[in-house]
Amino acid sequence: MLTVDLTRAGIGPGARVLDVGCGGGRHAFACARAGAEVVALDTSPGELGEVRTMLAAMAAAGEIDGAVRWGALGADACTLPFTSGSFTHVVASEVLEHVPEDGRALAELARVLRPGGVLALSVPRAWPEAVNWLLSAQYHGAPGGHVRIYRRGQLRARLERAGFCISAAHHAHALHTPYWWLRCLVGVARDDQRAVAAYHRLLVHDIVHRPRWLRRVERGLDPILGKSLVLYCRRLAAP
Repeated sequence: MLTVDLTRAGIGPGARVLDVGCGGGRHAFACARAGAEVVALDTSPGELGEVRTMLAAMAAAGEIDGAVRWGALGADACTLPFTSGSFTHVVASEVLEHVPEDGRALAELARVLRPGGVLALSVPRAWPEAVNWLLSAQYHGAPGGHVRIYRRGQLRARLERAGFCISAAHHAHALHTPYWWLRCLVGVARDDQRAVAAYHRLLVHDIVHRPRWLRRVERGLDPILGKSLVLYCRRLAAP
């Protein structure tokens, strides 16, 4: 299930995409299927290995055009190993809230983007995230957890300082908001708790089968309950 809308981001054939903090690779896979050249980047060797394996399997199965180049490598978002202007698009989905020096990370994302390029960025929406923090210290206190809650105006100001202009925005994953409230309420480590397990089965059913009625419900709830704030930003030319 994607957080970033590739159509809104303008990702397709001819694009060169950096997926920062790729995790399990969902956005990298979708970008490659869309015909874009993609580099998946993360700090986790285990996840990067799985992403490489999946991309290779997709290429072997013909899910990726044979002319499309792809790669996966380990690096930190604050020190990207690419020359300036290397990419037409950067995807950074649910990443910045984990980065203590988010200003440095945004400066690096701007540096590797060409002028006019697109940053597709998502972070947890402020008010659902605040409820999670209120219900559970473990939710955000664990190593590698969330280090801040972004207010929309605060994030806009940081993006503008880094040389970006927001061109579009929406919210996503409304069905995930009550799920995380429930986990925080009963204990985030208790994923076998009966109500949590039942809700998780619903989310898996949604991801695998994409029932229309459930998609319509989530689209209707996204403006109110959407867990993620998704922003599409243009990289401004240097003055």
